[in-house]
Amino acid sequence: MVAVLSLALTGCGGEGKSDKPAASTSAKPSAGEASASGAVKSTDAPPPQIIATVNGEAGMVLTINKAARDAGGFLTVEGQLKNTGSAAYVNTAPWRGNELNSSGVSVAGVTLVDKAGKKRYYVLRDTDGRCLCTTGLNIIEAGQTMPFFAQFPAPPTNTVEVDLSLPTFATATVKLSG
Repeated sequence: MVAVLSLALTGCGGEGKSDKPAASTSAKPSAGEASASGAVKSTDAPPPQIIATVNGEAGMVLTINKAARDAGGFLTVEGQLKNTGSAAYVNTAPWRGNELNSSGVSVAGVTLVDKAGKKRYYVLRDTDGRCLCTTGLNIIEAGQTMPFFAQFPAPPTNTVEVDLSLPTFATATVKLSG
């Protein structure tokens, strides 16, 4: 069947001469091969960039992969929380912070500090007072990785780095993009 299809495609080219390269008989492009739209497809996704890693108590590690300004005037920080300890981590309550909120167990206590601009940024809230951040973090089992995100008002465009603080973790200096 492949031979018949190959002959049919060759026959449509007008005596074997064509400005276009021969069609591939492979149904799936190989790694790094360009698709018909010109985009390069890869079967192996590159590992996410790590822009900061900070240690918390009892083997918790926060890895930040992205701190980017969004078009709407926001700054979104993304990464992972990982329990590298040998026991379940249950002390997530401090991550909520001290302010009254309706986010439940969350990372609403995370803040950003623009030292150059001398300003602290708190996590944004929706109209019901819930944080625009990771929620539902009751217990993190040993070895478990949980996604982390928090959205803030964007600092001025001349601010290139901020200090990120999450209760029970060391402070991390994070370079901004976008």
